[in-house]
Amino acid sequence: MKLSYSAREGLLTVSIFFCAAFCHGQSAAPGQTSDTVQSAQPPASSPQKQDKPADQPSAASNSQDQNSPDQQNRKKKKDDRMFYVMPNYLTVDNQSQVLPISWKEKFAITAKGTFDPYEFGIVGVVAGIRQAENAYPGFGQGASGYAKRYGAAFADQVDGNIMSGAVFPSILRTDPRYFRRAKGRFGRRFGYAVSRVLVTRKDSGGNLFNIPEFAGNATAIAISNVYYPASDRSFTSSVSGFTVQMGIDAFGNELKEFWPDIHGYLQRRHARHQKKTTD
Repeated sequence: MKLSYSAREGLLTVSIFFCAAFCHGQSAAPGQTSDTVQSAQPPASSPQKQDKPADQPSAASNSQDQNSPDQQNRKKKKDDRMFYVMPNYLTVDNQSQVLPISWKEKFAITAKGTFDPYEFGIVGVVAGIRQAENAYPGFGQGASGYAKRYGAAFADQVDGNIMSGAVFPSILRTDPRYFRRAKGRFGRRFGYAVSRVLVTRKDSGGNLFNIPEFAGNATAIAISNVYYPASDRSFTSSVSGFTVQMGIDAFGNELKEFWPDIHGYLQRRHARHQKKTTD
């Protein structure tokens, strides 16, 4: 496919590969098991102190500690990376309880995911694939050709993410985050995740046609024509690239919707494996 976004199509392929590898190859991320076990253990207490009335409020205090902001932040961090590697900073739960974010926060959160170390690595893999396929022949081969393909692929990521996740949401006052449905049957949740490509949330509440998604991706494709070889530019390629990008975003919504469920399954499987090992 002669378009900058064909690199992102390759990005989707590699991302799926990572997802499959981590689903079947890992049970829990390093360091997460200890947090789970520690949170499941009741706080140690002395039998002599339990009879003292003054010490009775400690149970309530421990319960409050579990619901403290620090504990909630620790739990949130576990879902900040899908399959323990892919950045997931734009996903939230409890739609009615989430406050809107400022335009500065929209840029900050979007940039945090865009310039995550994972993105640098995955773009490097995509650039290598394109180099082997001799995609965009105008870039040439060798170290210079690889550097151009890497820069173009990474620029695609930055353009698309910033435009659809920060610039247009700030202008139109919409929320770029993905609000999980979290409950209900699989079919409804699956359909909901796909529909978020077409529907977005306004800062003031309520839904709106997802103009930032369409306008952001279209703008990113237009910008890409500046740094890709002239021989790789065409209207047909642009339309194909736009369609591919919408599909990638829909796929990303599915990962965001169901990652906590997969995460919980992996942790339970790891706990069962640990129990069998100790027994």
